[in-house]
Amino acid sequence: MSCTISAHVLDAERGRAASGMSLRLTLADGTTRSGTTDADGRVRVAAEVTAGVHTLSFATGPWFESQRRATFYPGIDVTFETEDDEHYHVALLLSPFAYTTYRGS
Repeated sequence: MSCTISAHVLDAERGRAASGMSLRLTLADGTTRSGTTDADGRVRVAAEVTAGVHTLSFATGPWFESQRRATFYPGIDVTFETEDDEHYHVALLLSPFAYTTYRGS
């Protein structure tokens, strides 16, 4: 029994995908996986992960810095709980001074 995890980051200030953002998934057992958002701001972070409490860490500071933009958030951690046999899609709507997250589809 396992689940899958993906993420999507949108730059709300500019109204477009946040491509090229690095992120790290820390699994319930302490192991990590990493990825980078594609041109559409999406990344499939993990396949066949056991259920539990996991944390996605978005490297927002370096991403904004690469665009010569200031931000209040050098990093954003989103902790969530999964169950077996489901797909989890973590969406992050981001601007330099605010963010929101939700479970997408």
